[in-house]
Amino acid sequence: MSTRNSNNIFRQVDWLTIGLFLVLVMFGWMNVLGASYSFDQTSYFSFDYRSGKQLVWIMGALLMGFVILMLDWRVIEMSSYVLYGGMLLLLIATPFLAHDIKGSMSWIDLGPVRLQPAEFAKITTALALSKFMSGYDYKLRSWHDLLIPFIIMGVPMVIIMVMQKETGSALIFVSFFLMFYRMGMTGIVLLIGAAAVVLFVLSLVAGAWTAVAVVGACAAIAIAFLFYRKWKDSRKWRLSQLFIVIGFAIVSSVYCYACHFAFEKILQPHQRTRIEVLLGLKDDPQGAGYNVMQSKIAIGSGGVLGKGFLNGTQTKMNFVPEQATDFIFCTVGEEWGFAGSTMLLILYLSLILRLLSIAERQKDQFSLIFCYCVAGIFLFHLTINVGMVLGLVPVIGIPLPFLSYGGSSLWGFSILLFILLRLDASRFEKMR
Repeated sequence: MSTRNSNNIFRQVDWLTIGLFLVLVMFGWMNVLGASYSFDQTSYFSFDYRSGKQLVWIMGALLMGFVILMLDWRVIEMSSYVLYGGMLLLLIATPFLAHDIKGSMSWIDLGPVRLQPAEFAKITTALALSKFMSGYDYKLRSWHDLLIPFIIMGVPMVIIMVMQKETGSALIFVSFFLMFYRMGMTGIVLLIGAAAVVLFVLSLVAGAWTAVAVVGACAAIAIAFLFYRKWKDSRKWRLSQLFIVIGFAIVSSVYCYACHFAFEKILQPHQRTRIEVLLGLKDDPQGAGYNVMQSKIAIGSGGVLGKGFLNGTQTKMNFVPEQATDFIFCTVGEEWGFAGSTMLLILYLSLILRLLSIAERQKDQFSLIFCYCVAGIFLFHLTINVGMVLGLVPVIGIPLPFLSYGGSSLWGFSILLFILLRLDASRFEKMR
């Protein structure tokens, strides 16, 4: 790339987004240090400690970001399918190369570090979806148009969930529904998704028979409404409407029994316990509920202004498991208090809103779709991780973007963001 083109890119790049990225990354490093710091630690920057390793990951992320900005945007688009296919092969090979870590087969040892390919699978999946859905003849008009995008999204999701036994990383692919909705997917799909969640909870809390009874009652009300509308308005209504209601009731009833079966026979014991603790079906303060209980104590002990940097007692005494990774937010709450936690959430909200703003100014479908994929991924990670730490959702083990310790997650989020920035920087070039 010529010097002139390089200068154009750096003039067009969204520096506000880069600024938010740098603030979050450095604040994340401070909290990794706070969560892992011990009084006998001799250096903040030594690779022997997590803070030193995280600093190396940050330097690597910045280098990757620079390289991505130097790439031609056409290379990114043209290599989408190749990257997606290569990642699928790596995901399939991972269980045969990985060691069992708490029941998960998703980490590959590379000497002194470990790599989790699932963190990068969402990047290649977003690229493949963007490439396919930006095709010349593609329009999202009906259910049939969602078939191939759902396959593109579902294949890595199933591989990660079934072969690698990594539920949290697999659920991240649900975040692409924000993009589907923006591109024209009917709201009925979201309504069905919400109904599925309600029926799942109801079948576990009240039992499958009760859930079926509720479905039957709702179906009866809907059928009565159809007959009432026909009688009141003296208008013909299609028989297909009646079949839709009955079919939905039958499918929902089968789904309730399937939820009960999956919960009892498919989910791992620790996964069942986490859901039961969340729904109040079981009290396990020394087991599955221990993480959440200790994280709440840590956050609550921070008060309004927090205990101060490196002064968190809960984190220093290692009461909170995984406090530098999945539960990093409790370190923020303890050391920086309610004020610091609120400022962090404002930073995340500002980043996500900025990504949506960038998405809407794109001149081509590929960039628009990819930007919405990235925004959905960040929003999903933030919502689930913070909700998990606060005990609002089950503990499924997903990192907080740019804050949680680990090279795979930091590099994965950074690559997503800088690809978005590279595509955005070339938006005027695509108009020529």
